[in-house]
Amino acid sequence: MKLYLDTCSLQRPLDDKSQLRVQLEAEAILAVLNLCINDEISLVSSEVLEFELGKNPHPQRKAYVAEILETAEVFIEVDRHITLRAQELERSGFKGVDALHIACAEAEKVDYFCSCDDRLLKRAHITESITIKIVSPFELVEEITR
Repeated sequence: MKLYLDTCSLQRPLDDKSQLRVQLEAEAILAVLNLCINDEISLVSSEVLEFELGKNPHPQRKAYVAEILETAEVFIEVDRHITLRAQELERSGFKGVDALHIACAEAEKVDYFCSCDDRLLKRAHITESITIKIVSPFELVEEITR
């Protein structure tokens, strides 16, 4: 099973856990990352994730995500095909970087793309051209524990 975690989901365990939803999503992501460490799930990284990581001004978050991305079994470089697909996704209403993440995940034919971004999740569920399963951390845990 191949999994792509976007930047917000990768950083969720470091977010303020005063809200129950954030706390539960953080636990879900940590459980999934544990499966990746134990080679039960293959983590996929990308040039887009590294680009966002490079822009992160918080050293602790940056180091945390960099350590996770080092465990990825697959690295996707953005090419012309991915760029064109991202442009299509932008025309469907996705933000630029979100469109690039999804295009990378589609290019690798991941089983699941996970995000904590409600806007991205809502848009993904109504966009028929998406070729991968885009899920929240809760949906991901539900899917992989079946």
